Amino acid sequence: MLQADPPAAKNIVLVGGGHAHVIVLRHFGMQRPAGLRLTLISRALQSPYSGMLPGYIAGHYALDEAQIDLSALCRFAGVRFLRDEAVGLELENSQLLCKNSAPLRYDVLSINIGSIPRASSAASMHRVTPLRPIDGLLKDWQRIFERIKCRSEKLGIGVVGAGAAGVELLLSIQYRLQKELARSAKDKNKLEFHLFTEEQDVLVTYNRRVRAKFRRLLKERKVAFHPAHRVVEVAEGTLRCENGALFRLDEVFWATTAAAQKWPGDAGLDVDDQGFIRVKETLESLSHARVFAAGDMATMVDHPRPKAGVFAVRQGPVLFHNLLGKLKGRPLQKFRPQRQFLSLISTGDQSAIASRGRWALEGRYIWHWKDWIDRRFMQQFKGLPEMSGGKYT
Repeated sequence: MLQADPPAAKNIVLVGGGHAHVIVLRHFGMQRPAGLRLTLISRALQSPYSGMLPGYIAGHYALDEAQIDLSALCRFAGVRFLRDEAVGLELENSQLLCKNSAPLRYDVLSINIGSIPRASSAASMHRVTPLRPIDGLLKDWQRIFERIKCRSEKLGIGVVGAGAAGVELLLSIQYRLQKELARSAKDKNKLEFHLFTEEQDVLVTYNRRVRAKFRRLLKERKVAFHPAHRVVEVAEGTLRCENGALFRLDEVFWATTAAAQKWPGDAGLDVDDQGFIRVKETLESLSHARVFAAGDMATMVDHPRPKAGVFAVRQGPVLFHNLLGKLKGRPLQKFRPQRQFLSLISTGDQSAIASRGRWALEGRYIWHWKDWIDRRFMQQFKGLPEMSGGKYT
């Protein structure tokens, strides 16, 4: 009697190594459901953890402490790792288009690619370093750091964007450089730091107590804060604002509101006015039920929230359940983000400010709490065994 052919494996394609997807990969490695073929596509071998980025810039962490090894994680999960970049979708044919590889067919697709700098004339000018994508900043930071250290004359450093990411970045850069140059007051005083925002205050999405604490810190650390200064041009050594103000700066870091990559919207997915994929509570695309999105790239239409890594991490287990559920015809889980969430914002030195709702706390113990949380998160991706003979094929 002839035996029936085994059912063809279903294809799950994960685009990007963001926070939600590393959680999904770890779950696949631990549970290893049968009958699946998984592929992760990422242009980077490492996935930077945003929570540790300021600490790396400040010199509190080594680079490998702040990144997840995607190739090792894929080996643990039995997932094919394709180092490439997604550039488009053929939604009718269920194919992902790649920059350097043949199209990938999918039964279920998930997109967790993070965000990019918002389009601006300033972002592409001389010596402007964007905060996003984070892996680019991590790659460039050591070179920038050495370039600044080698300068003997007075040096102006500016950060454009006064949200949590911009403020953390500026204070971390200041701490690292002043620590390196603390051998003499002359060296230390050669640095000037500037923070620019088109808003009227720092950290406008946070409560008044948080804003007051950071205004005080900026003043104490002699950071020149420029509210209501919309940057319109960065030329050779000069930053120009819409109000006509000019500043001589040698290094400029761009940390304004994030923007989305264009290809998901160009492919026909339902996106918001900024290009982020609109998703249901189940993290499914509103327009295409076999496409999911998470992290910065997703806009939850029923629960709008700011772009924050805490949501991407918590989306991971729900995303894992729903990718399998979609293939197996099972009910999907709903992700309902907290309305008020805890933010731990580092201040360069080993201190931090905690914010939730209307309250704010400050101190070194907050940083040690944050450090414990971040290290505990990263520990689950360290020392993973390499699975053999059980790949999803």
